[in-house]
Amino acid sequence: MLVNSFTKAAPALFVLLWSSAFIGAKFGLPFAEPLTFIFLRFVFVAAIFLFLSLLFRANWPGTWMQFTHIAFVGLLMHAFYLNCTFIALDYGVPISLAALIYGLQPILTLFIVSFLLHSNISSAQWAGVFLGFLGLFFVLYDKLGFNETKLIPVLILVFGLFCITIGTIYQRKFCSAMSLLTGNFIQVFVGGVVTGIAAFYFESMIVKWNISFIGALIWMILIVSLGAHTLLLFMLQQNQVAKVSSLLYLTPPTASVMAYFMFDEMLSALAIAGVGVTVIGVALIMHGPTNKQAL
Repeated sequence: MLVNSFTKAAPALFVLLWSSAFIGAKFGLPFAEPLTFIFLRFVFVAAIFLFLSLLFRANWPGTWMQFTHIAFVGLLMHAFYLNCTFIALDYGVPISLAALIYGLQPILTLFIVSFLLHSNISSAQWAGVFLGFLGLFFVLYDKLGFNETKLIPVLILVFGLFCITIGTIYQRKFCSAMSLLTGNFIQVFVGGVVTGIAAFYFESMIVKWNISFIGALIWMILIVSLGAHTLLLFMLQQNQVAKVSSLLYLTPPTASVMAYFMFDEMLSALAIAGVGVTVIGVALIMHGPTNKQAL
């Protein structure tokens, strides 16, 4: 009963926590280089998951192949996707443009699921994909700032988009039975090793320690990594990857609302209408049938 209630509440909670990552990044990046910021986050998150794994005697992967599958997802979703996001934001890419690019994930996911995994995607779900992206564009239209954006960080974001898309599909296909404690530790540890090496070679690793940075770091550790990412893995175990990915459509509108309250970033009438259209699109995707066997 408790698990069923948590499963129902997980999507809404995930959207709120995942959206707050943009807010945490905005607070923390002025005081640390992007790879250094993420490396510190990985160190603390890995330590917490290792402690919890030992405390609750969680199961570890039974074979090297299972370990490799889990580590590969960590490489895609932690080492590559997160680093791409923070590097692009540090370049000065508007948060709204980054959110718009990552808003393409449900489309890319459904394409891969439909044509490569031969899963049955209904016409209502394709309509949901269209409405979701249309609403997302409405929300971000007046904030995109295309003229101020350089090509290289945009390409970095596109690479990050492919990494998180492939990572979520791979996670659902090969890692659905992993322990959330030990699996998270392995994935974060892999991400931390890769990020730490990159930060050592390409950054000064100097941090301006102050209340704003410490608060942002704690938020990214507890709320985003331990909270949102664990919820993502939990939902991938419980649901289908195309439906879970569709929730990322709601991230930019939710982040925009958060920015309104925290940074006084105004929402236009078009943006408010876009939120409604996006919600309708996600509802169509979430309630449509897909081939569970393929996913």
